[in-house]
Amino acid sequence: MTTPLIVAIDGPSGAGKSTVARELAKRLGVPYIDTGAMYRAVGLAVRETGVTLPITQPDSVVALAEGLAIELVPRAGGTRVISNGRDVSEAIRAPEISLYASAVSAIPGVRRRMVAEQRRMARDRGGVMEGRDIGTRVFPDTPLKFFLTAPDSVRAERRFRELAQRGTPQPYEEVLAEMKERDRADETRADSPLRFDDSYVRVETGGMSPAEVVAELERRVRRN
Repeated sequence: MTTPLIVAIDGPSGAGKSTVARELAKRLGVPYIDTGAMYRAVGLAVRETGVTLPITQPDSVVALAEGLAIELVPRAGGTRVISNGRDVSEAIRAPEISLYASAVSAIPGVRRRMVAEQRRMARDRGGVMEGRDIGTRVFPDTPLKFFLTAPDSVRAERRFRELAQRGTPQPYEEVLAEMKERDRADETRADSPLRFDDSYVRVETGGMSPAEVVAELERRVRRN
C-alpha cells in the first residue's frame, strides 16, 4: 500500500500558511487541511455559549468539542468549514475568534479530539496540513515539514489587510497586539506548543511572494 503524501506546514499567524498550503495542495493533487479552522470552529462554538475568556471550566469545553462534527469542504478559493451542519466559514474569521481559538487549543482534551480528526482526514488521501503542531504532534514522522515565519510587522500588516478585505477592519495597533498575544499563548501552552526544531525546513516568507514560497516548497517536496 502506498504511503499517503503528508506535508506539514507550521508557523505563527500571518506567516502565509493558509495561502501557501492551499495552492501547494492544488499543485500536488492532495487535500488541503486547515487545522486552524477546526480550532476556530470550537472557539466560535464556545463563544456562542456565552463563555468569556479566560476559560475557567475546560471540561465543559472538551464536552462541547467532542460533540461537534466539523467538516472541511473544498471550494473555489478556499475551504468551507461546516460545524454541526452549519457553514461557519466567515464567522470563524472574526478578529475575536483568534483568541478563543488559542484558548481552546491549549486544552488537552480539545487537542486530542482535533488531532484524532486531523489524522482521520489525512489517513487515506494524504494532504497538505497547516497549523501549529502538525510536524510535532499530528504527523511527527513525515519527512516533509516546513516552518513558515516572518517579522512581526509583516505578519501584522498581512492580517490587517486581510481583515479590511473581509469587511471587518481593525486598527493596525490592535491587530499587532492581538497577534503577539496569540503568539505568546501558542508558544507557552503546556500541550503541543508552537515549536521549531531541526526536523523542519525553516522558510522566511517576509521577503517572498506567496507564489515564490509555493514554488520553493513544491520543489523540495518533489525532490524528496
